[in-house]
Amino acid sequence: MAKPIEDTSRLCVHTMTTKPLSLGEAIDAYQQKDINAMTVWRQHVEPLGVKESAKLLKESGMNVVSLCRGGFFPATSGTGREQARTENRQIIDEAAELGAPVVVLVCGADPDIDLATARQHIADGIHAIEPHAKACGVKLAIEPLHPMYADTRSAICTMDQANNLITVLESDYIGIAVDVYHVWWDHFLRAEIMRAQDKIFAFHVCDWRVPTRDLLNDRGLMGTGCIDIPEIRGWVEKAGFDGFIEVEIFSDELWASDQEKYLRRIRNAYLRHV
Repeated sequence: MAKPIEDTSRLCVHTMTTKPLSLGEAIDAYQQKDINAMTVWRQHVEPLGVKESAKLLKESGMNVVSLCRGGFFPATSGTGREQARTENRQIIDEAAELGAPVVVLVCGADPDIDLATARQHIADGIHAIEPHAKACGVKLAIEPLHPMYADTRSAICTMDQANNLITVLESDYIGIAVDVYHVWWDHFLRAEIMRAQDKIFAFHVCDWRVPTRDLLNDRGLMGTGCIDIPEIRGWVEKAGFDGFIEVEIFSDELWASDQEKYLRRIRNAYLRHV
């Protein structure tokens, strides 16, 4: 079990967690709750554009932990695969301008492509964009997704698959984003976290509701589900991770709530249940 968290110095919130707020509104709301780090989603950058968003973030003093999201490499045509690589290079450029040291990769899948082939497309795609990431000083974090998303979102479903991929690609700029929502169920999770060691670039938290009412937009606030988050945090920290702990919650119910009160609940849940 990890040591209790005593303050919010490592607390980071994804802008998608407070989806209704604009980037500027999110910055103000987070800082009012003593939350001084955020992971920025591209949807929240689009209204202002990258240049103005970067200026806003810099002036606010907010720590930009990462940019979500790149990836989606598999495609049924060579043209489609090359388009994905081109877009990911653009995303890396955006991250560099925003001051985000990491791009989180949701690797992609296609129901018309078998999983083995999709995983090869992913390996080839990341290999192709790695030199650009290195040149820009931006790291790439492969995020394994729960197997329920293996149809269209990610053929990388386990820490084992992610670890194998970064072993093959062998770059200081390629690592893993550990999201408890996607990997909590894995019998080999502790061993694979220890195997990853210094290749853990990000750690995401939320909770698994029982029952889950929607496969995408029904994640729970920490402490409202069945994931032993402190145990997993302890493993991640034992493996050497000491970065920001990122709250990433997709929830139609919570998005519809008062976001100021919701952020207070996030802060309290982080201190009590992470």
